[in-house]
Amino acid sequence: MIIEPDIKLDFKDVLIRPKRSTLTTRKEVDLNRKFSFVNAKLEIPYKGHELIPEYSGIPIMASNMDGVGTFDIADALIPHGMFTCLTKIYSEKDLVDFFTSESNKGGRTDYVAMSIGITEEDKNKFNTVYEQAKEKLRYVCIDVANGYTERFCTFIGKFRDAYPNIIIIAGNVCTADQTQELILKGADIIKCGIGPGSVCTTRVKTGVGYPQLSTIIECSDAAHGLGGHIISDGGCTVAGDIAKAFGGGADFVMLGGMLAGHDEGGGEIVDNKVQFYGMSSRTANEKHFGGLRDYRAAEGKTVEIPYRGKIINTVQDILGGLRSACTYSGARRLKDLCKCTTFIRTTVQENKVYS
Repeated sequence: MIIEPDIKLDFKDVLIRPKRSTLTTRKEVDLNRKFSFVNAKLEIPYKGHELIPEYSGIPIMASNMDGVGTFDIADALIPHGMFTCLTKIYSEKDLVDFFTSESNKGGRTDYVAMSIGITEEDKNKFNTVYEQAKEKLRYVCIDVANGYTERFCTFIGKFRDAYPNIIIIAGNVCTADQTQELILKGADIIKCGIGPGSVCTTRVKTGVGYPQLSTIIECSDAAHGLGGHIISDGGCTVAGDIAKAFGGGADFVMLGGMLAGHDEGGGEIVDNKVQFYGMSSRTANEKHFGGLRDYRAAEGKTVEIPYRGKIINTVQDILGGLRSACTYSGARRLKDLCKCTTFIRTTVQENKVYS
């Protein structure tokens, strides 16, 4: 048994200190980022060499959860340059239709990922969709609850060998060592966060987790040294948390609960509320996976959240808050927010010496 006495931080433990700024209006803030990817390569047949794929947009992602990672939410976020990881529940036919539709003018290719697990069935499903969608499918989100298993790492390595031109999002992990391991196995973007989600009960059921701000700081440092990128996945409940995540070094921020409850997410509206649940909850297991296995515990919960109407209003609130945070910090670009951020502690934790 080992105890690490260093203090780890969540979003609630800090605020961003305001600084002098030369910005005259929030409109001057540039929220767009550009990223190239260290492992994915695109072949250019007529030149016989490789081109590194590039992302350009506002690096906020809709989570691959029911009611969030939907086709309609993806289409609503694309005009803002925001990204969506689709829920795993879509059929092969629906996915092929989505990516190959004439209405796909490139946005679905550039800002949407298909999500899979690590079973043989998942691999075959991806291959079927990819064989028909071809270059219109550029991103895959390989998503499991526990990104520390040898099986997961092996799957990432084999998937990279099989699909050298696909941009791989992989997770979830919450520590620097495994962030680096997954990048070295072939992933481009690492999804970081275990337990912080609003409908995740992993910390309660297992005692396992890591405070999200410290996760971001440590994992981003590890990833950037290898040319990789990270997603802060979970823990954001208000726009200020998103600013803190970017200030801590996140390249992308993934949202679940903050984007749930909208028209584009579907779901039945009862008494002006919509059901929202974690993808490891009993509800999700019964709905999609034939019930909860007898050797497992549900690590997610089901809640009722207020119906929120069109997602555009929430998007405006999020982006407005982020621009304002940049203005307070003196950052003209979202890219600069991490460099301009000084966190101040707002909670007190007693340092203890263990013997």
